[in-house]
Amino acid sequence: GGRCEAMKLKDLQSLLEDCKPFEDPKVELEQYTTRPHIASHILHAIDNSYEGFVGTTVVDLGCGCGALGVGAAILGAHVLGIDIDEDALAIAQENREEMNPWGEDEALSIDFVRANVLELSPGMRDRLKADVVITNPPFGTRAKGVDMEFLRVASGIATSAVYSLHKTSTRSYIQRHALKTLGFKKAQVSESLSRALPLLFASDSPPDRPLVISGVGAG
Repeated sequence: GGRCEAMKLKDLQSLLEDCKPFEDPKVELEQYTTRPHIASHILHAIDNSYEGFVGTTVVDLGCGCGALGVGAAILGAHVLGIDIDEDALAIAQENREEMNPWGEDEALSIDFVRANVLELSPGMRDRLKADVVITNPPFGTRAKGVDMEFLRVASGIATSAVYSLHKTSTRSYIQRHALKTLGFKKAQVSESLSRALPLLFASDSPPDRPLVISGVGAG
């Protein structure tokens, strides 16, 4: 189709600004929409690192209204968004249509599945593999440790990289946990990403699976 492999950051951000947010955020699920400037910076940075999104498979864990997943699909990825909340997924389906810059000429390659990320069936867990996992998990202020659980699930799915957003205040703890418990071997600041957002970047992890931890909010 008319897909351009190099989309400018400002063009991506303006598309993401059309992302319809949660109508009635559920407090117990810690629902909040990934802000367009954050989503666009992260997606653009991922697209400009490694092999880019074109032709890659991506799982968006806890996709909510789909900002990150739809953005990745716009950049050429084949995406599966997973969320527990059917209301959020209904909005995500709308966003898939409304945010598509090619309209009816070319459908975005993104599908959505309703499932609890923390209770994926063994069969689904075994089948679910993707080059990249992106996730903006619950911060764990309501249910302690849920952000770590998302990360654990992500580490079992991704074959090349995990990108996860976390509260700034928990970043060093998450970094230690990722290194010690989840087997990420090395952590360093990614210069290309840290200019846009404070990010930690772990590389050379088995099986060569980097993790990016982004600090967002005041922490």
